[in-house]
Amino acid sequence: MDFFPLFEFHRCVERYRGDYKVQSFSCLGQFLALAFAQLTYRESLRDIEACLRSMQPRLYHMGFRSEVARNTLAHANEQRDWRIYADVAQVLIREARELYAHEEMGVELEETVYALDSTTIDLCLALFPWAPHERSKAAVKMHTLLDVRGSIPSFVLITPGRVSDVRALDDLVLEAGSFYVMDRGYIHFLRLYRFVLAAAFFVVRARVNMQYRRRYSRPVDKSTGLRCDQTIVLTGQDSSRRYPVPARQVRYFDAEHDVRLSILTNNFALPALTVAQLYKSRWSVELFFKWIKQHLRVKKFYGTSPNAVKTQLWIALIVYLLVAILKKRLGLEASLYKILQILSVTLFEKMPILQAFEGTDYELPPEVTSNQLTLFDL
Repeated sequence: MDFFPLFEFHRCVERYRGDYKVQSFSCLGQFLALAFAQLTYRESLRDIEACLRSMQPRLYHMGFRSEVARNTLAHANEQRDWRIYADVAQVLIREARELYAHEEMGVELEETVYALDSTTIDLCLALFPWAPHERSKAAVKMHTLLDVRGSIPSFVLITPGRVSDVRALDDLVLEAGSFYVMDRGYIHFLRLYRFVLAAAFFVVRARVNMQYRRRYSRPVDKSTGLRCDQTIVLTGQDSSRRYPVPARQVRYFDAEHDVRLSILTNNFALPALTVAQLYKSRWSVELFFKWIKQHLRVKKFYGTSPNAVKTQLWIALIVYLLVAILKKRLGLEASLYKILQILSVTLFEKMPILQAFEGTDYELPPEVTSNQLTLFDL
């Protein structure tokens, strides 16, 4: 928790009056309890209460200033503004992106590369009627813009499940010169034209039924998997009006997965193979979603209101960012998964934090034999 920006946290609490008329259980106590739940994968509020009370003598040194009761925690999740934790996450995002600014990303580019996608988290419609998704189920979507260098989420939008993916483009603040890699669910030519006006670049998979006319073709090396590199003009009744400038289409055949890709971009300077590699980097956001769903508490919730759901998701992202910052600040070689697992069993141990990560790659020497009794003499 020494890596947690406590000063900025208190400023965020004051901004949204999170501790207004609060007598004992502050926003910091709420954050610590939910961060503990994320790190140790607690199942319920009762589970959090029981585990923390079993460590009562050590809670004060962890920052808790009152007992954690499930009713008090449930009330805090319902009432404390989720934007407190969203703003704190932005502070950690800036720090993490600076630490991972020089990470390799598989594409030789100096510009920033973002991968945009969303993941759907299924819910029970009876408990979450405010987030309808289909006729008999509910869901929330977590729209995420991921900085490919370091896999750091730079923008997150949490919406009900019915909100379309392309809607997230309206909330993006586009950075001039940056690349935004997206799947074909984000094809909306009026919104894509915003990238041209903002001097930003999109790399998106084109739809099969896209209507266009070829204006110019550039030679390609087909041994690399490239099939064509064309300058095109959209000819559809709506698309030609919404996107009135030429675009670039790169066709690529992925022999490993037997997939043919048609990639659309507004950048005409990059080599065609680099454009294909940029689209391949979109997979990093899929891996990010898989990681947080497997290792953090984001599929089952401690409250049923929109505020409680958003609070839990933002605190899960804060924990992810803290672990990423810890890895970089301490120069740890272990993966984020291994660091998280070690922290889950050493949270209340009184030892230097580096000591917890010593010997994580230790393997039993081959000459050491088991001391179990031999069942059969050969």
